[in-house]
Amino acid sequence: MRNKEFTLEEFKTGEILLFDKPLNWTSFQVVNKVRWLIRKRCHIKKIKVGHAGTLDPLATGLLIICTGKFTKRIPELQGQIKEYTGTITLGSTTPSYDLETEIDQNFPTEHISEELLEETRKKFIGEIEQTPPVFSALKKEGKRLYEYAREGKEIEVKSRKVEISEFEIDTENFPKIHFRVVCSKGTYIRSLAHEFGQALNSGAHLSELRRTGIGEYSVDDAMDIEYFENLLPSRENN
Repeated sequence: MRNKEFTLEEFKTGEILLFDKPLNWTSFQVVNKVRWLIRKRCHIKKIKVGHAGTLDPLATGLLIICTGKFTKRIPELQGQIKEYTGTITLGSTTPSYDLETEIDQNFPTEHISEELLEETRKKFIGEIEQTPPVFSALKKEGKRLYEYAREGKEIEVKSRKVEISEFEIDTENFPKIHFRVVCSKGTYIRSLAHEFGQALNSGAHLSELRRTGIGEYSVDDAMDIEYFENLLPSRENN
């Protein structure tokens, strides 16, 4: 990542900014913070700022933010393959498929062998049918799915095809399974965790998630908000 100051003209012409989203921040909070900093430091009323792919609040890692004319590239960037690492905890489920909601059911794990884990892992590589979580921002009849879920309403969620090109697991800390996944646009890692548990005749939820790559972009090149703020024109120079 660069270490010289950004300029207003660069933001207007277009910048692709790589951020390492912190835990418990929404993607929109990062976008709003970046927009606010640019407007404040560059003394402008309006600047286009958007992100190229949502990360859940409980996830960390690579968030691509585009400014100015480069916001037109967001659909292109959203279509890139994604890479994630994280932890799937076997033996229990949650309604949201992650730790946003509390554990609602427990399942046995004693029958799960290394052989079963490996056989099951292979079934999730390639084109698969996946059902998005009910706690998601997908819309049905003009309403977000999570709105139905929080109202306690049951709603049918249709499955869809996604592509998983790589799925690696580390079972050293069983029943916690560390993983690495490379997947297509639209893949829900929470659903992968949930359905992996079901395929093992048990249950599972996503207990940790980090996005490490989007296309050619890596979280290793990303910055935090404080670092970005230091690259903006200082107040003394305005």
